[in-house]
Amino acid sequence: MRFLVVGLGSMGARRIRNLQFLQAGTIVGMDPREDRRQRAAEKYDVVSWATLEEAMAVRPDAIIISTPPDFHDHYMWRAAELGVSFFCEASVEARGRGELARLCEERGILAAPSFTFRCHPQIKRLKHLVDSGAIGRVVAFTYQSGQYLPDWHPWEHIRDYYVSKRETGACREMVPFELLWLCWIMGEVTAVSCFKDKLAGLEADIDDVYQLLLRFESGALGHLLVDVVARTPVRVCRFTGDRGVLEWDAGRKQVRLFRAGAGAWEEYSDEEQVVEPGYVNAENMYIEEMRHFLAALQGKSTYPFSLREEERILSLLQAAEASAQQGRHVRSHGARRAEDRGTSHV
Repeated sequence: MRFLVVGLGSMGARRIRNLQFLQAGTIVGMDPREDRRQRAAEKYDVVSWATLEEAMAVRPDAIIISTPPDFHDHYMWRAAELGVSFFCEASVEARGRGELARLCEERGILAAPSFTFRCHPQIKRLKHLVDSGAIGRVVAFTYQSGQYLPDWHPWEHIRDYYVSKRETGACREMVPFELLWLCWIMGEVTAVSCFKDKLAGLEADIDDVYQLLLRFESGALGHLLVDVVARTPVRVCRFTGDRGVLEWDAGRKQVRLFRAGAGAWEEYSDEEQVVEPGYVNAENMYIEEMRHFLAALQGKSTYPFSLREEERILSLLQAAEASAQQGRHVRSHGARRAEDRGTSHV
């Protein structure tokens, strides 16, 4: 198979590594920046072009869209119009997702939005333990995700890439990234309340802290804190159930479970994973995500995350920002569907 990686920055390079590890086939690239095309050639032996039109001459079987988020829609639509299946990195805007999904369905095009953290081994363990009733009915959780923004790409200033733009700001981008796996575990959100602001001295016109309160269809309540201020990377979560407690500390690579009946903690630690120099997250979950995409391309399985599901997650970001602007709780897309069934929500 032939793969075209569009965008040869940090994530594009990662997807090249993923595909090469999986021995997926021939990989070519496209990026308007000559320095990135040269790096792809030198480091990964990947031939690339400056425009999509030039790159499409190789007739790729699939396109991997690893551009900054504000270009995702453009390249997803171009792929769909050209009749080529595609994978796209996590997005921040849901404009036209329904129309794009319908076009892809009509033409039999595989549209595969990223769902990276659902492939994280410790998050999969959290999902299993919650689903199996290990802590009973989950009534609440609190979760912080943070990393100092200049540490994201130490090799370039934050003003030189998309994280410093208001629409694609780093903190804004991470809210749906985290909600994607939290909703996988907790279910539909029916109402959201949010505070957000620029509180630190970062050299960018972006909100650097988002605080969300979430009510789920199950009745459970959640607190999500996302920041790009924390001087050491942090991902710490605590689920409270009526029969136990579940904790995850990504820094320690550890999940802990307290069962009320046993009166003691159980600890789960996963095998050490491969982390590329200069990165925080291990490669393994990105490789697994690509493996899902390849299997769906080959007709061996159904891709486990759709454009319509992504649209629902991104609508939560919109609801959170509306809440922050209006100073009140906002019902989510899921809440409207519940109301159609006659269910009321605060």
